[in-house]
Amino acid sequence: MENGGLEYKICGKAIQKICDSYRILQEWKEKFKELRAGLKNKAAEKEGGTDKKMTVQEQFNLIAKEYDENRRKFIPCFDDYYISSTDFAAKSLEKTPNLIFDLGSGTGLLLSFWFRHFSDVKYVLVDLAEEMLAVAKKRFENLLNVEYKILDYSKELPAGNPDLVISALSIHHLEHDAKQNLFKKIYSALSENGAFINYDQFCAEDAAMNKKIEKYWTEQIKSSNLSEKEFERWQERKKLDRECSVRQEIEWLKQAGFKSAECIYLNGKFAVIMAGK
Repeated sequence: MENGGLEYKICGKAIQKICDSYRILQEWKEKFKELRAGLKNKAAEKEGGTDKKMTVQEQFNLIAKEYDENRRKFIPCFDDYYISSTDFAAKSLEKTPNLIFDLGSGTGLLLSFWFRHFSDVKYVLVDLAEEMLAVAKKRFENLLNVEYKILDYSKELPAGNPDLVISALSIHHLEHDAKQNLFKKIYSALSENGAFINYDQFCAEDAAMNKKIEKYWTEQIKSSNLSEKEFERWQERKKLDRECSVRQEIEWLKQAGFKSAECIYLNGKFAVIMAGK
């Protein structure tokens, strides 16, 4: 503590744990239980005396309408951010991936969009929140090519050399030095010609412009029929954000060794950066 004010620093793992405590609210824990029961009932349905198995897409949809749909209230550009950006990125990779890491995967929302492009590759979902991964396990139930790791990715990555590393709305919780260290770890772990794609939340470089973007975003969220309670929790979560600008992250990626790093999507606070090894 200094006379000029309170200064503090929270390590990556602590931030993730605190964020998880906000993300996994009690009412959602109850919803998760309902979702699991619903999935079991669906799987047990019979048609003409024969078990009717859910398709992968049906599993995805059952989770999405209960949990993931709420994310649209916080991400006004949801479809472009997740779906269109993923479509472009998947078609722009230098090689078809065999192993994909999803860092801070949560319920597997991002992976569900990548699965549309690469359904037969191995995926490793990494998160500190067990409840989130429990939902992901139900989403991808019976898929033998999806693995789950309860792990602090800011400290270590899963074993292996992925061809692609993806992450959505997670890395901006890390302190800047932790971000830079993570980018170096990702670069070292990636296979030759591999790629890293980060869907994240960023600040504008100009403080005045950033304030305008924040105000506009807040107004969008308020008009999304979000409850007052959820809005207050969102404001508390925002206190943990450690945003950098798109330009800063691109510079750090190049310093980590990536031969290319470009912003492939930008809308207000949300951007997608694609880096190639």
